[in-house]
Amino acid sequence: MEKGITKQSKSSSIVVGLDIGTTKICVIVGRRNEHGKIEVLGLGKAESAGVNRGVVANIAKTVKGIAQAVEEGSTQSNVDVKIVNVGIAGQHIKSLKHRGILTRKDLTNEISKRDIDRLIDDMYKLAMNPGEEIIHVLPQEFTVDNEPGIKDPIGMAGVRLEANFHIITGQVMAIRNIMKCVVQANLETEELILEPLASSEAVLSEEEKEAGVVLVDIGGGTTDVAIFHEGIIRHTSVIPFGGNSVTEDIREGCSVMRNQAELLKIKFGSALAEENKENEIICVPGLRGREPKEISVKNLANIIEARMAEIIEHVHYEIKSSGYEKRLIGGIVITGGGALLKHLTQLVEFETGLDCRVGYPNEHLAKNETLPKNIYEDLKSPMYATGIGLLIKGIEKAESEYQKEGQLTKGIDLAQETTPKKSRGLLASILDGTKKFIKDDISDQDFLK
Repeated sequence: MEKGITKQSKSSSIVVGLDIGTTKICVIVGRRNEHGKIEVLGLGKAESAGVNRGVVANIAKTVKGIAQAVEEGSTQSNVDVKIVNVGIAGQHIKSLKHRGILTRKDLTNEISKRDIDRLIDDMYKLAMNPGEEIIHVLPQEFTVDNEPGIKDPIGMAGVRLEANFHIITGQVMAIRNIMKCVVQANLETEELILEPLASSEAVLSEEEKEAGVVLVDIGGGTTDVAIFHEGIIRHTSVIPFGGNSVTEDIREGCSVMRNQAELLKIKFGSALAEENKENEIICVPGLRGREPKEISVKNLANIIEARMAEIIEHVHYEIKSSGYEKRLIGGIVITGGGALLKHLTQLVEFETGLDCRVGYPNEHLAKNETLPKNIYEDLKSPMYATGIGLLIKGIEKAESEYQKEGQLTKGIDLAQETTPKKSRGLLASILDGTKKFIKDDISDQDFLK
């Protein structure tokens, strides 16, 4: 059995993405091939019974799902999965803007990546509200010696380096619960990645990010929003509604079982009631000894349209509050399992006035002959956008680490100067020392207080 990427051998291109979603837990094992495409070696998935709206609610059930998905992905890919790149979402995710300033002491050399990394590390030292921790620090425009609007200052000469930052934070307890689940599944976390950022890697092109685009990832428990303009992320948000909200509405509105409501949504659901005829009827089997129930397709669509219109209204509010509503040439790209709903693009265009398309992650995928054909076709679905995005982000991180190691052999000690782990706060201590959580005598109830 091949070994997955380890701390000692970052040069290995085999990487694992772990998507802990509300409806499914998904493990994707893959690598970048010689043509720059993503070659998936294995896919493992399991039902997610312990996650509620993107947040771990039951640690034991989540661990069981992770272990099942890892075993399936490991067997299929013949890779011993030990280190994973984990996605994080949930209503607790927030974003804020901040400005950082660095006065350079070394005036003989041009601005280097080390200077930018020092500026980023300073952002991790910001004082947060109690119970919150920084997950990502994303630089936007730079200013060098009062010259604004610089995208890449590396190689420029200057004394004063400033930057606007987009900072993403999350609740410490939500992060700890995810890490505890990963550790109890005998895995180690390489990186914690915000899910809308991962999804954007899988379904958005560089041209769209440059032109201005909104990514809307409709999952089971949450809808993630990420807005890009001029190639830079400008706004992120997590809306606490998703496909499961639609299923619950159908269950109550049609008086059917939850599994029947899910099937009705997938097979006959539509986001536009006017696209369905009055006389179309679905016959749902009744409970034991009871008559079958007849449901109008148009009534079903009315229920779905009401909830989806509400979700889109939340998305539209986020677009307006970002200040970029008039600068989104690329319109809206919807992805995630919810994007498979019929006529959803028309509803989005009607509600927002922006162009809309469904984002499929297939443009990054290379065909792997060893992978069963049905699995390769499944991976092209929008519901795997986050998992494939986590894989892409993990591969990029592994490649950058490999380049650093290559520079280390030339005598340039970047590790100490660029990313001092002490500056990364509590999140780094969680990522670097997750094993200590397993030794602590802490019950699930303590974590979920």
